[in-house]
Amino acid sequence: MKCLRPIGVALGCTMLASGAMAQLSITPPAQTPPPAKKEAPKEKPKVHTPVAKKPAPKPAATPTPTPTPSPTPPPDDPNVDLVYGAYQRGMYKTAFDLATVRAQNNNDAKAMTMLGELYANGLGVKRDYVKADDWYKRASDAGDREAMFALAMMRIAGRGGTVDKDSAVKLLASAAKLGEPKAAYNLALLYLDGQTLPQDLKRSAELLRMAADAGSPEAQYALATFYKEGTGVPKDLEKAARLLQAASVADNVDAEVEYAIALYNGAGTPRNVPAAITLLRKAARQNSPIAQNRLAHVLATGAGAPVDKVEALKWHTVAKTAGKGDPDLDDILADMSPEDRAKGEAAARKWIGNNVK
Repeated sequence: MKCLRPIGVALGCTMLASGAMAQLSITPPAQTPPPAKKEAPKEKPKVHTPVAKKPAPKPAATPTPTPTPSPTPPPDDPNVDLVYGAYQRGMYKTAFDLATVRAQNNNDAKAMTMLGELYANGLGVKRDYVKADDWYKRASDAGDREAMFALAMMRIAGRGGTVDKDSAVKLLASAAKLGEPKAAYNLALLYLDGQTLPQDLKRSAELLRMAADAGSPEAQYALATFYKEGTGVPKDLEKAARLLQAASVADNVDAEVEYAIALYNGAGTPRNVPAAITLLRKAARQNSPIAQNRLAHVLATGAGAPVDKVEALKWHTVAKTAGKGDPDLDDILADMSPEDRAKGEAAARKWIGNNVK
């Protein structure tokens, strides 16, 4: 089975992903009524003299009242999400200051989670895992599921203290019960791995289903592999294909590749070669070496698309640069003319140069 990626911490062949962040409640501020209209000044009386009459002055125009904008609500107003708004706009120091007030004055769990996030990532303040751990724990004790997940990831990685996988498992289980999909997904991988917890494929599948139903693309892809291979659940290619489709719509690259292959072969879904090629192109442009080699096969042989060996060599070369060679493609493309080979290699160099991070 292909290695699945935990969310939130690097484990073995897995990749680190961003921590938890919850949006605070957003309620529009109350509107302040406009000020009352000012009374127009009274008309001055006409003045008469024995010499000449002076024209009476025109009445002063009644001033038009200028609407007064609603004042910005105070930072600790529990009905206004100034903290998260500042965070979204990249105003991290402002978010930190406002969250501090709300956490200290209102015991606001979401504000505590925000402080943990800012300290953990060094946003607006100097990175400090110890302080991040402290704020996440306060929010977790107050029942915030995102804080539970973030704290579990810190305990697994040993940030802010020593590695404590037992504590992490309890936190993940609590967060999963409260409906946190990232917690359910990571707990499922621990049951699948069988190192931190005894391996339990059925329980792993159950947790993946919870996260998949909540819309997690990672869980949808992982559960699809379970159904495809009969791991912890009965083998069911149709369910696998539906889950792969859902995850690919959410731009999960691994799911895009697997769903493209399912469409190409008609495995669990009606065969649709043009749709499969479109997905392979999308995943290839997202730097999936598997998709690049699969697309190269199609273009080199004309099995589903017009033959284009120059483009095939381009993608094959890009995949080889990423360490994913394919001897069969080497053989298929061996008879290319020197001119076409030069074009394909130049296209590959251009792609690699434009996509170096």
